Amino acid sequence: MKRIKVNAYQAALVFKDGVYQRMLKEGKYWLRFGEKVLLYELYKPFHAPAELNIMLQDATLAAALHVVIVKDNEIALQYENGLLKAVLTAGRYTFWKGMIDYEFIMADTGKIEITENISRATLQNRLLAPYVRTYTVESYEKALLFVEGKYVQPLSSGVFYWWKNGITIVVGKADTRLLQMEVNGQEILTKDKAALRINAWAQYKVADIEKALLENKDYDKQLYIALQLALREYVGNFSFDELLEKKDTIAPFILEAAKATATKLGVEVEGFGIRDIVLPGDVKEIMNKVLVAEKNAQANTIMRREETASTRSLLNTAKLMEENAMLWKLKEMEYVEKIAEKIGEITVNGNGALLDQLKQIFTAKTS
Repeated sequence: MKRIKVNAYQAALVFKDGVYQRMLKEGKYWLRFGEKVLLYELYKPFHAPAELNIMLQDATLAAALHVVIVKDNEIALQYENGLLKAVLTAGRYTFWKGMIDYEFIMADTGKIEITENISRATLQNRLLAPYVRTYTVESYEKALLFVEGKYVQPLSSGVFYWWKNGITIVVGKADTRLLQMEVNGQEILTKDKAALRINAWAQYKVADIEKALLENKDYDKQLYIALQLALREYVGNFSFDELLEKKDTIAPFILEAAKATATKLGVEVEGFGIRDIVLPGDVKEIMNKVLVAEKNAQANTIMRREETASTRSLLNTAKLMEENAMLWKLKEMEYVEKIAEKIGEITVNGNGALLDQLKQIFTAKTS
């Protein structure tokens, strides 16, 4: 006979010849011949030393244990006193009752939707990271959900959580903000065979994400081609000189021409503009010569206009002087004054007749 003591917060399992006999709770006991005892702490998980199914036939032991069975494609969230402590995968687990308040939430990970009552904070816990996949759709985005290659539903902005398993999930996104597209380096021939290189831009935004992603592939590339073809169509209908005169009408034409295609692509073209038109070297040289010639012609016209005005003014002055002797004398005095400004000294030789002549020059005749 052997005496043992089972302390508080302990339990003892009695075996004889390797066969489970009974469970002992807190107290003092005598063991029979050949019996052995295994002591367990009630605040630790229980690990069966023998076949658990046989041991659970003991009603006392079965009532003292939590038995958690996690099937394939399942996980169990193990909470201790309200805190997540572990994630249990497929298998069978046993825990002592009484000391710790255990709670288990079973989750079916064979599907993608998380329908179990699990908070977002728990889903973001590092213990669940290997089992949860997260997708974020920004406030300026629209998204479509594809499961196993099949379109399921549109997604609004927000954070989405799904179980991580063998099911393939793809989220197609589109930026719904106003976007800019560069249509640069377009080598285009005008109606009169002038080769131009045109750089343009376009602004657009996604209006219908289902059309953009489901019915079209690379909608932005298709929009680029539509704008490119519309630009070529417009330029090819005009000669070089006509194009320069009508350059302000390019944008409205392109917007109207690309409207139908853009609608099919699920986008809206908000604006279009020409950044610059690059001329070939020889054409640029000719244009410079034309510009110089035009400016010279304008200068000559202005000079002739001024000469005509000056001549007309002189003619009017002559007519006035012819009709008014006093005006004539004033004009003479004006010119004598201008001459005198250039002369530092005047020497006069002669008799009194010379002085009379000067007096006649500077004095108007009186009637």
